Amino acid sequence: MRLMVSLLLGAALLCGQAAFCRRVVSGQKVCFADLKHPCYKMAYFHELSSRVSFQEARLACESEGGALLSLENEAEQKLIESLLQNLTKPGTGISDGDFWIGLWRNGDGLTSGACPDLYQWSDKSHYQYRNWYTDEPSCGSEKCVVMYHQPTANPGLGGPYLYQWNDDRCNMKHNYICKYEPEINPTTPVEKTYFTNQPGDTHQNVVVTEAGIIPNLIYVVIPTIPLLLLILVAFGTCCFQMVHKSKGRTKTSPNQSTLWISKSTRKDSSMEV
Repeated sequence: MRLMVSLLLGAALLCGQAAFCRRVVSGQKVCFADLKHPCYKMAYFHELSSRVSFQEARLACESEGGALLSLENEAEQKLIESLLQNLTKPGTGISDGDFWIGLWRNGDGLTSGACPDLYQWSDKSHYQYRNWYTDEPSCGSEKCVVMYHQPTANPGLGGPYLYQWNDDRCNMKHNYICKYEPEINPTTPVEKTYFTNQPGDTHQNVVVTEAGIIPNLIYVVIPTIPLLLLILVAFGTCCFQMVHKSKGRTKTSPNQSTLWISKSTRKDSSMEV
């Protein structure tokens, strides 16, 4: 029983560490030490059921004081690409999965010729930069935009499905990227600082900062709930066995309970004269 409890505790610790690593990858802000660039957060979900729609992604970013990613120019596009490459480097377990950005359009029954000009950024910025994949946007019922991230897919007419943009139905489930104002006093890094190349600059120091106490607790606690339940069951079983054994030791044996010694001596009839 003690061995079982020890194994369960060890598994819980390992699961907690794995959850923390996943949280660092997908639930942390990435800020630059020069304070000139915005902060970003790459929200990647390995399980498809955890991915979100465009509106859900937009609300998630805004609830933390940010917005879905808007891209000012090619330099910022390249910066996001470098961050995604760092996010998905070998050994992280991250694979295919497109990312919502903040570009969308509002309009029905429009011709494809007018459609591309109707896209706007959800944060109200007026950036004109676009990075559409070949033959995109396809318009129609597809009104919200993702950044392709399908490294294992076979290349199409426009090359690999990596980092170019594609319009999709807004209720589809994807990962997302948030954008925040630069932080004047970023919090202490929770893991080793890494570096990324920027166009026209030398290596820029990147600081990974906490994304908030409640989301972090969620990432850590939820995956460990099954293991905690197992630990509670094992602990309860162990306690029950200990109590049962202690009761068994306190019971008096039947032979002992029927023995008695008489205080008065009894004469034997055979000894009478």
